Amino acid sequence: MDHSVLILFIPTFFAVSATPGLCMTLAMTLGMTIGVRRSLWMIAGELVGVALVSLFALIGVATILLARPNLFLLLKYLGGAYLFYLGVQLWRCRGKMAVSIDADTQINIAPLALVMQGFVTAIANPKGWAFMISLLPPFINANQPLYPQATILIALILCLELLCLLLYATGGRTLRKLLQQGGNVVIMNRVAGSMMIAVAGWLVLV
Repeated sequence: MDHSVLILFIPTFFAVSATPGLCMTLAMTLGMTIGVRRSLWMIAGELVGVALVSLFALIGVATILLARPNLFLLLKYLGGAYLFYLGVQLWRCRGKMAVSIDADTQINIAPLALVMQGFVTAIANPKGWAFMISLLPPFINANQPLYPQATILIALILCLELLCLLLYATGGRTLRKLLQQGGNVVIMNRVAGSMMIAVAGWLVLV
């Protein structure tokens, strides 16, 4: 792959990844409530979803899926309902993700649930598909084999996405520390809950 293509591709997709969106907001929320280390489970699921969306966008499957929007509805509504439920629980300072008034209390949420949150959020986001469909093809050289190019581009996308997700999760953790220092645990839960509800609404309505 031509180096000039990569020089243009990297900043383009870094800008796309760094833009606040569903997955970045979810990463910040989880960084706030369960910390960066445990958020890695969600990030892993999200990266698998992004890889699939990118691959399907490149091979044209996304065109078929977008032509049948009903295929998205089940994932969108189920995922949105679950995230909304978590947001309401956070607002009420209840549930596994709510931060306890006792700062030393460990929040317990299954890794598989976090992985599925990230995965569903990534693959059920039509805007993610739209970005991949519109931005990826121009970087493919039709005179060269597709799969070697796709491997390089998807690997770069995942690296950039991982970097941005970690930055957002770290930002959430920093916000948690600031609020805990002031004893504002209820406020922290409600901020996280509001963000989670916003992600749920975003997921369902976009």
